[in-house]
Amino acid sequence: MIRRRHVALVAVLAISGLAASQALAHCQIPCGIYDDELRVQLIAEHIGTIEKSMNQIVELGKASPVNYNQLVRWVNNKEAHAQEIQDIVTAYFMAQRIKAPEKAEGEAYDAYRRNLELLHRIQVAAMKAKQTTDLEHVETLRALLKKFHKSYFGDEH
Repeated sequence: MIRRRHVALVAVLAISGLAASQALAHCQIPCGIYDDELRVQLIAEHIGTIEKSMNQIVELGKASPVNYNQLVRWVNNKEAHAQEIQDIVTAYFMAQRIKAPEKAEGEAYDAYRRNLELLHRIQVAAMKAKQTTDLEHVETLRALLKKFHKSYFGDEH
């Protein structure tokens, strides 16, 4: 009887662990497993999804009668993907990957400040994308992501 409970408990914990690991963009355990390029690609994919969502919201809003169920689904989708961008920027890049240099001067410090500024601007643009269907925010996100990519990875990448 005790062994069955033990097996059941282990199974529940294993399933819970799998579900939790799938819910997070990346763990904050110092595992050393990072894929910065993948995170940038994910942000780009989220930007494309936000753009499609905005276009769908505008089109559905023009319809008569308005299909409010679909409209709400696209609004929720847009907001979820904007939040994913914010989560990657905050929990992955700002919390784990961007490191403050020892000295508050020099090229390393300039790069640090530049990357933080770009990430903050991406955060704000993602927030604005949640609030509207203005495609200008999508273009701003794309431009900022391109600048961050160049700043973070360098010209040769």
